[in-house]
Amino acid sequence: MPGIVIRWLILTLAILILPYLISGVRVEGFGTALAAAAILAVLNAIVRPVLIILTLPLTVVTLGLFILIINALLFELAGFFVPGLQIASFWSALFGSIIVSIISWIMNFAVAGGGWERKVVVRRKRDSKTYEMHRGRDGKWE
Repeated sequence: MPGIVIRWLILTLAILILPYLISGVRVEGFGTALAAAAILAVLNAIVRPVLIILTLPLTVVTLGLFILIINALLFELAGFFVPGLQIASFWSALFGSIIVSIISWIMNFAVAGGGWERKVVVRRKRDSKTYEMHRGRDGKWE
């Protein structure tokens, strides 16, 4: 549960940074950014996979670039649902979604340590023994 809250706050901070980088996006305050992050997270979790599956042929033909269009549309949709988030145009939504993705990725990497799996279970066939290996914060396996 704390991981979800941390990622939510990271997405909120990324949305708060956005108006300083793109003139076509306006966020009225922290509460607006918090609501926008929550709506965007729900849209990304529920609507985005459906859209990706429905547009899979187009995504393959464009070599994956159509996913950027899907992200921009979801960002605009979040702006429609959240009253204090105003997005001027499709291009603002496109660049905004790209910047929010990059900022969120960098901040999640810094906070979560890269998001790699920290536990591996290895089972040997010879003697059916199971070994668990854990990776510490320093990146070394124990």
